[in-house]
Amino acid sequence: MSIAFVFPGQGAQTIGMGRALADAYPAARAVFDEVDDALGEPLSQLIWEGDQDALTLTRNAQPALMATSMAALRALEAEGIGMDRASFVAGHSLGEYAALCAAGALSVADAARLLRTRGQAMQEAVPVGIGAMAAILGLDFAAVTAVAEEAAQGEVCQAANDNDPGQVVVSGHKAAVERACEIAKAKGAKRAMLLPVSAPFHCALMAPAADVMAEALGKVHLNAPSVTVVPNVRAQGCDDADVLRGLLVDQVTGSVRWRESVAWMAGQGVTEMWEVGAGKALCGMIRRIDRSIATRAVGTPDDVIAVRDA
Repeated sequence: MSIAFVFPGQGAQTIGMGRALADAYPAARAVFDEVDDALGEPLSQLIWEGDQDALTLTRNAQPALMATSMAALRALEAEGIGMDRASFVAGHSLGEYAALCAAGALSVADAARLLRTRGQAMQEAVPVGIGAMAAILGLDFAAVTAVAEEAAQGEVCQAANDNDPGQVVVSGHKAAVERACEIAKAKGAKRAMLLPVSAPFHCALMAPAADVMAEALGKVHLNAPSVTVVPNVRAQGCDDADVLRGLLVDQVTGSVRWRESVAWMAGQGVTEMWEVGAGKALCGMIRRIDRSIATRAVGTPDDVIAVRDA
């Protein structure tokens, strides 16, 4: 049995996430304390008792989701289930920062500060209302790439997230993304719907944010990971800290190649994937990509105990 630990991205955030972990495991609470200290504000209070709209703001959601993932990982470790169980780590978009933390390449404090910077930079890269993202259901990545190219008409429109065989997200200028929805429906998409996001992530419009992240990442030390990381933009394993640093910059404007990443890990013999952190979105995607892979969500104390007992 070969296991990959995978870490969720934006959209999984909910008020109260990680609180039961922090109450049950001192090591999990220490993660939230470390993130609060790194950011100089009580983010944990917002996560556990705040307003969903405030938590959903990109600058808050990104470090909050990383903190919750790392708290779940520390709870697993407290039950004797460490990173020596993992053959690979991967994360969906911002989840890649949690994957790097899990593999010892980044400290939790550095990841929190980088994600706060990343969230703000992504939000500020495009004025509100200029960009949009939409989920296209029922067409594969090649078909949606063609749709995006047809819809662009001189604007930016790109296939941004290749989530699974039937779900691809497009990103870019709002009018171009709306055109892509109509073209996709005409080409047989089951659904094409705008997403409630605050900016058009993972497309060329994010270039200003990529510049900000290149500068921020240049000031942070990355260790060689203890477990092979599967970065979004490469969709195959990487162990080189300097290469991983560059790929984090590329990821801001590049596609999240999640379907290919899961398929690559399966090709390396992975038979089980544990989604460590908030929600179960990745488990659903993984099952649609390859039904032979067993999935497990680990986001609550009950989940951790179930893993221990299994």
